[in-house]
Amino acid sequence: MTPSKESAVLVLAAGAGTRMRSDTPKFLHTLGGRSILSHTLHSVAKVAPTHLVVLLGHDRDRVAPAVAELADDLGRPIQTAVQEQQLGTGHAVGCALAALPDDFTGIVVVTYGDVPLLDADTLAGLIAAQNAEHAAATVLTTTLPDPTGYGRVLRTQDGEVIGIVEQADASPSQLAIREVNAGVYAFDIAALRSALSRLRSDNAQHELYLTDVISIVRSDGHIVRARHVDDSALVAGVNDRVQLAELGAELNRRIVATHQRSGVTIVDPATTWIDVDVTIGRDTVIQPGTQLLGATRIGGRCVIGPDTTLADVTVGDAASVVRTHGGQSAIGDGAVVGPFAYLRPGTVLGADGKLGAFVETKNSTIGAGTKVPHLTYVGDADIGEHSNIGASSVFVNYDGEHKNRTTIGSHVRTGSDTMFVAPVTVGDGAYTGAGTVVRDDVPPGA
Repeated sequence: MTPSKESAVLVLAAGAGTRMRSDTPKFLHTLGGRSILSHTLHSVAKVAPTHLVVLLGHDRDRVAPAVAELADDLGRPIQTAVQEQQLGTGHAVGCALAALPDDFTGIVVVTYGDVPLLDADTLAGLIAAQNAEHAAATVLTTTLPDPTGYGRVLRTQDGEVIGIVEQADASPSQLAIREVNAGVYAFDIAALRSALSRLRSDNAQHELYLTDVISIVRSDGHIVRARHVDDSALVAGVNDRVQLAELGAELNRRIVATHQRSGVTIVDPATTWIDVDVTIGRDTVIQPGTQLLGATRIGGRCVIGPDTTLADVTVGDAASVVRTHGGQSAIGDGAVVGPFAYLRPGTVLGADGKLGAFVETKNSTIGAGTKVPHLTYVGDADIGEHSNIGASSVFVNYDGEHKNRTTIGSHVRTGSDTMFVAPVTVGDGAYTGAGTVVRDDVPPGA
C-alpha cells in the first residue's frame, strides 16, 4: 500500500494514561500479544509513509526503547519527537511536525497511539481520499450509540463538515449528535501549519485543540472532507482497563474468525485466545480453553486442547497436544503431548514422540519415536530415537552448584523410578531395571 504522494504519519503517544492506574505506560499495555502502540505502528508501517514520527511525553524513557525495538522489527526508521508540556492536542501536533524536514510538502496523517484496531486499509483509504479530494483536511468519523466523551462532528444541512466541538464545549443540541470525531486526520501540511499558528486556548480545558484546526481551515475557504468508518471498533481508543479488555476481546474475535475462515476448526471461540502473530495450519482443531500466544506456529491436522496454553511453541503436522502448558519449545510431526504435561523452554520433541501425563521437560531434546509416558521429569537431557523412559523417572540435573546434562541413546528401555544422576550417559540399546540409580555411564547394550 504505497500512497501516490509523499506522506508523513504522526502518532501521538505523549499522554499520561492516568485512567489506566498502572505503573506501566498505557501505550505498552498489551492485547493480542502486542503492545497498544505496536498495533498502531504495524498498521502505519503497512501504508509505507515517507516519514513516521512518534510523539513522546510521559514515561518517554520507557516508551522510547520500545519504539526503537519496533523500528528494528518493522525494518524502517521511526523518528521521535517530545512534547515537554501537555498543552493540548494541537500543541502535540506542532511538536511532532517539528521532526519533519522543512521542505516536506506532502500529506500529514495524524493519529493516536492508543487505537489498536486501526488497520492499514482504513489509513490507506484516508490518504487516498485526501489525495483525490484535494482537501485541506480529511477527518475520519464514526457513529456511536453513546458518544459520551467524544468530539461531535458539525455539518451543514448539505452535509459539509464545518467543525468539531469537544464534549466539554458542546451545547445541548450538539451533545445530541452521534457522529463523532475518530481522532484520525489527513492534512495538507501548509494548511495545517497555518491553522496551528492561530490556535487559541480559550475553551473549557484551556488547551490548544487540534479539532479547532478544522473550523480554521474551513473559515479560510478550504475544503474539509469526512470519511465515515462504519466499523467503530477500528477507531476505538484505550483509556482504561475496561476498554483494554473490550478491545482485546474484539480483536480476539476477529483473529479467531480469520483462522476459522482459513480452514481451522475452533470449537468454542468464546474460550479460545489467539495472539495476532500465531499461525495455524489447515484442518487443525482447537478445543475449548486454549491459549495460543506469542509466535506460536501450529501445523495442519493437529488437535490442540482442551485447556492448553502454548507460548512461542512450534507444533508440527498431525500432532496432539492436550491439557498442556508449553513455552519456547518444539513438538514434531505426529507427536502426542499430555494430558497435564509441562514443556519448559528448550524442549524439543521429535516426530511421533510422546510426553504423557504429568511429564515435565526443560532444555531437553527427545528423539523421534521416543516415549516418556508419565510422571517423569526430564531436565537438561538428550534422548535418542525410539527409547522408552519408565514412569516416575527423574533426570537429576542439579548438583547444588551446576546444572549437568544426561545423554540417553536410542532404543533404550528404562524401568520405573530410575534416577539419572547427571552428568551421565546411557548407551544405545541399554536397559535399566525398576528403581535403578544411574551414577556411572552405562555402555551400549548393557
